[in-house]
Amino acid sequence: MNAAAHNTFDVVVMGEILVEVATDLPFGHGVPAQLGISGDALNVAAAAAAAGARVGLLSVLTDDDLGQATAARIGELGVSTALLKFRRGQQGVYLVHSDPAGEREFSYARTGSVGSTLGPDDVDPDVFAAAGAVVAGGIACAISTTARAAVVTAASVAQRFVYDPNFRPRLTTVEDATAALTELAPQAFLVTPSFPGETSALLGVSSAEEAAATLRGLGTANIAVTCGAKGVQLETDGISAWIPAIPAPSVVDQTGAGDAFVGTLTARLVLGDDFRTAARFGAAASSLVVGGKGGTSLIPTFKQTRAHAGAAATIEGAMSSNA
Repeated sequence: MNAAAHNTFDVVVMGEILVEVATDLPFGHGVPAQLGISGDALNVAAAAAAAGARVGLLSVLTDDDLGQATAARIGELGVSTALLKFRRGQQGVYLVHSDPAGEREFSYARTGSVGSTLGPDDVDPDVFAAAGAVVAGGIACAISTTARAAVVTAASVAQRFVYDPNFRPRLTTVEDATAALTELAPQAFLVTPSFPGETSALLGVSSAEEAAATLRGLGTANIAVTCGAKGVQLETDGISAWIPAIPAPSVVDQTGAGDAFVGTLTARLVLGDDFRTAARFGAAASSLVVGGKGGTSLIPTFKQTRAHAGAAATIEGAMSSNA
């Protein structure tokens, strides 16, 4: 049955879902671990749903108990399971060790995963064309040629296509990641690269402003260059703006911070917020999710995100007036 007959989404996210094994100690036999469900696509989708959007997630899961448990978790996060596909195969897995500062070390077992079987035929053009925005990333482009083709197909039909380069040297080469970005940027409503890592490697620039200008030159309508703990550089219609980062109340694990920004920003843009306001909410959400262990263990409600952004603005205003 065509999912479009029953679902019109504010945001549709596509990509691979992974089983997450998180530890506080370096990996080793007998080390206690916490199991979770994560991956960039789910992190983005969960953040968009928490920000108030109706969200669909296109991903391929195993046709067994693990796949059903994964789908159940997706539903718990407020994300529709209507677009999920179930096939025989191996669910991708990653192990993550976070130190006390929230820095992470990853190990992946995802080659040939069921998620990498995502392909163009999985993209329902009616659903994707009706969505307020479609979000995909460089990881989906890197896991297989069919998944990359699915992203290209989605970009061609989406009203607003959002692309997060999410460059991972373990998954792909600089050349292939650059080619994907160059191909998709002209079709993108929004691109969200990170500075300095991605922008230097994929665009050959030395500043966030240069990255934004380069992507505008490629045809991207809006750019949000994330600069880690410093803030975000925005570029739209010739207007540049700097959004300062919002300090995190607690840092346990930085997994999913960038995804929370992308999901929240996209959702709030579709729901009618202006670019600066939406980016501010994205910054607030990303600074809250690092207080939980794993990609989806702490997803703030929009009420919490809005309150956090408001409190930070009050502090910034007071500091400015006293300067």
